Amino acid sequence: MERRRLLQIAAASAGIGIFGVSGEPVRQLLELSLDHGFRSGEEWEISAADHLHALRTRPPAQVAADLIIDLLTVRRQMEVSSPAEVTELQRTLAVLSSIHANALTRLGDHGAAVRWWRTGRSAADASGDREVRLLVRSEEAGHGLYGQRAPETVMRLVDNAEQVAGGSSVDLLTTRAKALSLLGRHAEARETLDAVVELTEKGDRGDSLGFWKEDQIYFTQSWVHAGAGDEARAGTARENVLRLTGDYQYRTNIALHEALCTVVQGAIDEGVRRAATVMDPLPVAYRSNHIIETGRMLLRAIPLDQQDRPAVGEFREVLSTEVRPTG
Repeated sequence: MERRRLLQIAAASAGIGIFGVSGEPVRQLLELSLDHGFRSGEEWEISAADHLHALRTRPPAQVAADLIIDLLTVRRQMEVSSPAEVTELQRTLAVLSSIHANALTRLGDHGAAVRWWRTGRSAADASGDREVRLLVRSEEAGHGLYGQRAPETVMRLVDNAEQVAGGSSVDLLTTRAKALSLLGRHAEARETLDAVVELTEKGDRGDSLGFWKEDQIYFTQSWVHAGAGDEARAGTARENVLRLTGDYQYRTNIALHEALCTVVQGAIDEGVRRAATVMDPLPVAYRSNHIIETGRMLLRAIPLDQQDRPAVGEFREVLSTEVRPTG
């Protein structure tokens, strides 16, 4: 029996490259022999917080591999749980699926990410937890901005999430502002930023699960003002992001926002060279799709008749080296 269970776990694990020094199949077998490896609701909340921390500090390929292990554990626990316990585990499944879709988006594996968003939405709806239903939809819309979906589709996702919420939220409004910026609707994007500030002043602080943080307001301001070429406001927003976050992805992207603002103002060579100095020292494992897409946003801001400039070509080469899905 144990040999058969080990082979089953090994087969599932081999596909995600974790059979090696981590000894994951053996660990799972040992865990099964001790207490089935099941976790309480609080333990699952801590696990989700750990994965969120990993997203902000580690290469996305590592995060995705670790998440698969916990997703398999949730499935196994659901198979032998009571109906009430399954409902709570569906909530856990929705949260972990959302984090996994985030990691896959960072890897540029958009098809898989979209399927995991769908799984996350289904699990959230089955749980009946309104906050988690909104969370998954908000996350799906926000990460769709990074080359996964057209800005118009993202706006539609925001509209749908607002129907679930019965109104808007700071998370949804920041996504709407970014989408409007990508569409060149800068005045509307700035108006949406005002609405974000108004909601926060009324006490809206995002979700209670740790996904949304205050730095996202300033990150959105950096994005919107840089896209409009407003260096003064974009600079203030960047300072606030640096003050609040240690997330390598945010810190890299706001530096790229600065370069984008320079390009929008007309200093193309200076802007792309500044962007290249941001990207060059970044290890390939950390060059997530979110960072690459921010660089591409800068390239799209360059007029067509200036796309052949040598400095632009050099930056395009820098962007060609990016993290790839591992399986």
